[in-house]
Amino acid sequence: MHSRCDLACDYCYVYRFADQRWRTQPRTMTSHVAELTAGRIAEHVRDHRLTRIRVILHGGEPLLRTPDDLAAVVTRVRRAVGPAVTVDASVQTNGVRLSEDYLRAFDQAGVRVGVSLDGDAADHDRHRRGPDGRGSHAAVTAAIRLLTSPRYRHLFGGLLCVIDPRTDPAGVYRSLSDLDPPMIDFLLPHGHWSSPPPGREAGDAATPYADWLITVFDLWYGASAPPPPVRLLESIVHTLLGGGPAVQGIGLGPVQTVVVETDGTIEQGDVLKTSRAGTTRSTLNVASAAFDRVLLSPPVVAQQLGPLALAPVCRSCDLRRTCGGGQYAHRYRDGAGFANPSVYCPDLYRLISHIRRRLRDDLTGRGGVAG
Repeated sequence: MHSRCDLACDYCYVYRFADQRWRTQPRTMTSHVAELTAGRIAEHVRDHRLTRIRVILHGGEPLLRTPDDLAAVVTRVRRAVGPAVTVDASVQTNGVRLSEDYLRAFDQAGVRVGVSLDGDAADHDRHRRGPDGRGSHAAVTAAIRLLTSPRYRHLFGGLLCVIDPRTDPAGVYRSLSDLDPPMIDFLLPHGHWSSPPPGREAGDAATPYADWLITVFDLWYGASAPPPPVRLLESIVHTLLGGGPAVQGIGLGPVQTVVVETDGTIEQGDVLKTSRAGTTRSTLNVASAAFDRVLLSPPVVAQQLGPLALAPVCRSCDLRRTCGGGQYAHRYRDGAGFANPSVYCPDLYRLISHIRRRLRDDLTGRGGVAG
């Protein structure tokens, strides 16, 4: 919806990594491009006889657009696909600009709201600052209080938190849980073998991210009262019990997301911009191309191959069905492409193994906490 942002988060995969094409993108998606996009979505729905789709208004920061602009896009999509198709519409925002005007518009248009929050003020403001260096926690928590008020609570989609292994995991988890979100989404910071995330080095057996998430898992799994859903952990549990993955980067399911940029270009998931400049570059545009053409493009086909797309060491791993090689973007290495294990391989193996032991102990009646 908008290719710019009003924050300057130090881990942002759009602005801080190799691909800087955002600088030449139009700032906003025009109403004409939005109409063409709605038409392509409707075409895809008809061709594949879909009855339910998910549309995410993203950025940059989408709330740099007006409330009416954002609501109009959702209205266009619903009108294009027709009343027989359910459109689960959401907006992912940093929360700084979230006001009652936006929430009224989202309420009328049926748009759920996800907000990024990295914990308490100290943890959040360590990374999520404005261009002037000032933290955003106060503005974001004020917005969340408004979002969770009785009038708008039904619009609350959840909280997104990027993991920093230097923080106290129990403290971060509790600060998010205290807001009673309908879902918490913990994200590993984006990086790969040629640009590793903080605390991860090639050949290092340390597992700072697994250690962090294991603390959260044990609190979440052992809670006496029903805890908020944690999407990453639920997805791991689900796949270990034989189900399919529910989150990108877990399991062997095919990629199911496509991005329409502000100029109408149809691209792969934009997290791949972390690898090298031009990785997601495309000649396809909603003005002339159907989404099926993206499905047939070699970079997307490579992500649809399941175990065949994994590195040899991953194919022989006992956790491959659950891990799935990790997030595709996290496998990249200069000169070798994506045919590698995840840069988070040691963390993923330890985390999934810990959860598997906990489940196995419970299912066999042994109980207890496995380290």
